[in-house]
Amino acid sequence: MPRFSVIVPAYKVQAYLQESLDSVLTQSYPDLELIAVDDASPDACGSIIDEYAARDPRVTAVHLPHNVGLGPARNAGLARATGDYLVFLDGDDVLVPGSLQAITDRLKATGSPDVLVYDYARTYWTGEPVRNSLAHRLCEEGPASFRLADRPALLGLLMVVWNKTYRREYVEREGLRFPPGFYEDTPWTYPALLAAESVAVLDRVCVHYRQRRTGSILTTPSRRHLDLFDQYDRVFGYLSGRPELERWRPALHRRMAEHFCSVYANPVRLPRAGRPEFFKRASTLLRRYRAPGRGGALPLSLSRTEQLRHALMRLGLRRTYRLLSVLRSAARATGRGGAALGRGLRESALRLHYRTQRLLPLRPELAVFSAYWHGGYACNPAAIEAKLRELAPRMRTAWICDPEHAATLPRETTALRPGSAAYWTALARATYLTTNVNFERALVKRPGQVLLQTQHGTPLKRVGLDLQDRPAAAPTTDFAGLLRGADQWDYLLSANRHSTLVWEKAVPASYTTLEYGYPRNDPFHRATRAEVLELRERLGIPAGSTAILYAPTHRDYRRSRPDHLDFERVLRDLGPRFVLLARTHLTYADAPATAEPHPRLIDVSAHPSVEELCLASDALVTDYSSLMFDYASLDRPIVIHADDWEAYEAARGTYFDLRACPPGAIARTEDELVDIFGTGHWQGSRSAQLRSAFRARFCSYDDGHAAERVVRRVFFGQSSPVPAVVPLEERRPAPGAASVSPSLLPEPASAGLWP
Repeated sequence: MPRFSVIVPAYKVQAYLQESLDSVLTQSYPDLELIAVDDASPDACGSIIDEYAARDPRVTAVHLPHNVGLGPARNAGLARATGDYLVFLDGDDVLVPGSLQAITDRLKATGSPDVLVYDYARTYWTGEPVRNSLAHRLCEEGPASFRLADRPALLGLLMVVWNKTYRREYVEREGLRFPPGFYEDTPWTYPALLAAESVAVLDRVCVHYRQRRTGSILTTPSRRHLDLFDQYDRVFGYLSGRPELERWRPALHRRMAEHFCSVYANPVRLPRAGRPEFFKRASTLLRRYRAPGRGGALPLSLSRTEQLRHALMRLGLRRTYRLLSVLRSAARATGRGGAALGRGLRESALRLHYRTQRLLPLRPELAVFSAYWHGGYACNPAAIEAKLRELAPRMRTAWICDPEHAATLPRETTALRPGSAAYWTALARATYLTTNVNFERALVKRPGQVLLQTQHGTPLKRVGLDLQDRPAAAPTTDFAGLLRGADQWDYLLSANRHSTLVWEKAVPASYTTLEYGYPRNDPFHRATRAEVLELRERLGIPAGSTAILYAPTHRDYRRSRPDHLDFERVLRDLGPRFVLLARTHLTYADAPATAEPHPRLIDVSAHPSVEELCLASDALVTDYSSLMFDYASLDRPIVIHADDWEAYEAARGTYFDLRACPPGAIARTEDELVDIFGTGHWQGSRSAQLRSAFRARFCSYDDGHAAERVVRRVFFGQSSPVPAVVPLEERRPAPGAASVSPSLLPEPASAGLWP
């Protein structure tokens, strides 16, 4: 029988669940069982739990047939618990390292109490942990264990289940179970503390309580916040059945009043239409359960304002209560209004025009697109725009781009110059907005507008909030502004589950993730051999040559363009059969060329379509560029040139070690790169094996139909992905120029570098 049963319910927390489970399983105190409960979560929570159960015998996976809510999900885990003590952890929170060892030491020192209370810290999206402000009430001085009457101030702590551990025999004897509904902790924690024969405290942060921006109960507007009244009915019902606990009624009444006022004051939780009903029901309960006394033994001082607020709510004087709140915020509101007026006076004529246009009706037939910070017609937005015109010819499309890129647009698409009157008109009136970066920060998203964020690559390097500890690598330090932009997204396009998990955590907001694949990769499954040969001829690739696309990413730790390869030497050593297509990252677009001209070196940096370059090439050489994830859809050889992995990882940070699971052979030096191609290692059977595993992990949805799925969901409102995803083994990517499939070639004898 284990010492601890750690119960982790999971529902729509796929971005955080792995971190939560790891925080339990990597504890220095290993005598535990982890019961992970999948509450019929519609995301990847169930499969994540199964993966952990498959590799660690301490994990028990529980899958509920339908969603029952946090309380009943905990009950399902409780029914399977066998440990001496119960620990509850929500699926988006974590146990601090060393916590279980500290808890077990304290349990031993305090004589195995019924309940041990420990501390927590709130962790915000900034990464900043803030310890509980009432931590001083967990002082370990005095008796090792006690009854609640000896330290009633513990009732003033946050009444949640996860900052305590409970002796399982005590829980079973008392028949403690969680009710359904929101605020399910309330009718568990109060009885658990009140009835305990022995309570102890641990003055140590054991849990990091994640303050999610979206998706949690605290950030979800819902009528289900009215469940709070049923939970307090259960608390006082429990009290009525225990005459010996009746003396706690005034203290619980006061805590209930504080709880009601706190929820009512939060504009995020209660829909406007539900506020009168909430106040009325709060008044009813406060009168019903009122008892003589002023808080009983609860040694907490209330300000006059708080006392008045409790009294007004109890008496049902909602208008007077509201007036009190208005008077308190009047000064602050005046200051904000003055600042807003000052900003309004400074608005330009174009911004005035934009505000005027926002008063006019949206145009349901207008869709606006952009890519790469006012760049040309490219990437996922371009593929979606083309498919939209194909499937809905009545739609009008416009593309935001600088004048030098206007020539890349299809003639059916209107060019919008950034900052022009037409630009602001389109942003104000278009029903659909699509981009792979971000729109103008001054964009005010109107009700009825739909914003699709496609992103522009599967993330290997860190992104979003995960760059907070790497300011030198972050494209912006305004993370709050980044999140304000994300709050406008309705949909986020994801190419694979890895991307979904990264984006949900790195840019948390209330968007809907569409795991549909990348539309920009659709041509990889439609192009014919004749089209591939025509592309090669247009690029100047000699017939019969092996074309290697060389596309490195940028470096955050240096400003100048790095020269990773000596092109003249590489081409000399490879011989006349090889041609290099060199594509500089757009970050270095304005940097002067450093390579000497060579007849077999073709600079394709200015070519408008990277997808065409992929189709025309026979192999890709890259370092850490997200292009590798796209190129893998073609099922053509990829070679990783990781000559500065340690420096890159230290500067930017990555989500996994590419060297451990590459899409092909790895070269750490220029000599190794030449050897891999010179010996044929790049297209051997081992290369094909690695590429196959890489494709299975990252190319799940890239089947040539991603753009259509996006258009039908976002623009047509079809909820199910149509067409259905073609299984990986049934896909037939565009044929390369070579007549022999690389995966059929034998493995050369000379050594390459593999993980």
